[in-house]
Amino acid sequence: MVSLYLPIVKFILALKLEFSKPQLGHLFTLVHGIILCAGRKNITQIQQAAKDNRHLSSTTNFLNHSPWCVNRMQRRRMQMVMDRIHAKQAKNREDRKLVFLIVDDTCCKKDKSTKKMEALSFQYSHEAGKSVWCHCLVTAHVVVTGCSYAWDYRPYYQEAYCQAQRLTFKSKNDLALEMIEAFPVQDDERVYVLMDSWYTSEKVINACNRKGFHVIAAVKTNRRIRPAGVSIPMDDFAEQYIRKSDLCSVTVEGQGKYWVYSYEGPVSEIENVKLLLSWKDEYTASSKPQVCLLCTDLSLDLVTIQRFYHVRWNIETGYRYFKELLGFDQYQLLSFTGIQRFWAVQFLTQNFLESQRQEWMEQQAGLTLGDVVRRIREEYFGQIIVYVYQQALEKKPLFDILKQLKLSA
Repeated sequence: MVSLYLPIVKFILALKLEFSKPQLGHLFTLVHGIILCAGRKNITQIQQAAKDNRHLSSTTNFLNHSPWCVNRMQRRRMQMVMDRIHAKQAKNREDRKLVFLIVDDTCCKKDKSTKKMEALSFQYSHEAGKSVWCHCLVTAHVVVTGCSYAWDYRPYYQEAYCQAQRLTFKSKNDLALEMIEAFPVQDDERVYVLMDSWYTSEKVINACNRKGFHVIAAVKTNRRIRPAGVSIPMDDFAEQYIRKSDLCSVTVEGQGKYWVYSYEGPVSEIENVKLLLSWKDEYTASSKPQVCLLCTDLSLDLVTIQRFYHVRWNIETGYRYFKELLGFDQYQLLSFTGIQRFWAVQFLTQNFLESQRQEWMEQQAGLTLGDVVRRIREEYFGQIIVYVYQQALEKKPLFDILKQLKLSA
């Protein structure tokens, strides 16, 4: 019979999750099915793609009620990721070990008619530009030496839901701060935390400073700066005082040309940072800057700051892979316990795919996660062809072969 994809089995067993044999079987099925399933990915479709013989209720019970610890899975997964990153750093003999920790949030949108699914609420979606009925997560992504791993997540609950469920309310900034403070780092690593303007607060930046991390983040143009000791919003400053002769032309590889004004000093309540007011391609007189970047590492030049911040795009492409390729937001589970476990399995799946990408890129550069998924699907389809051929040689009835593969003629 067609077997599970062996690298998946090895990856999961290496985590030493202390699962029972049936629990491991469910985890193998979910990861395998998430990768193989094309199109819509609910639990039924995932199970069918993996050719699993268990009843659907058995799989949903594994996610909703089975006694296993999602936090243990998260810890051991993250430890494996770090071990692989450090192994690659040692192999490359890197003197300057740069680590990028990216923080952002995403919404798992659901239809407004969905009422019985736990913990749903209306949350603002940057992608939709309006409030949507969804689950919201604050996530972290780590990028090191060409590796791009989904790292951690925290579900965000609105204050009213926390009061109803008797939970301690935590803002998105509080959840981001938790993940930053928990992030492990070696003494010889230089960590840059990359964020959009939603997370650029004094509290988060101070937490990064305590950890010895630098911050490169977008800031809103209404923040106040103090050039020559005069407090003024940066958009007003740009419109009233900046001229083209004050700007530097900066060309960043892969991003194009920027006109940049550099300021060093306090920004609102944040002390002594470097601020870049940027216009893409062309500068228009008396206009507001299109992009404002804050950097706490005063030693970086303008090009490096822009180049480092562009690494933040990894989390945006990561969300796209999660949702379009792996079905991260397509669950139909009602229990929020099951949903959070499903997210943990999704993070595990992304980490496996990224590890596989790193391995295959030693022979073929430029692979994406989509390329990895397509290759695994092709190899699995090849296994099916070989199995059918072997069964035909043994003169097995076609009906029996189709039944074994859960296919219809």
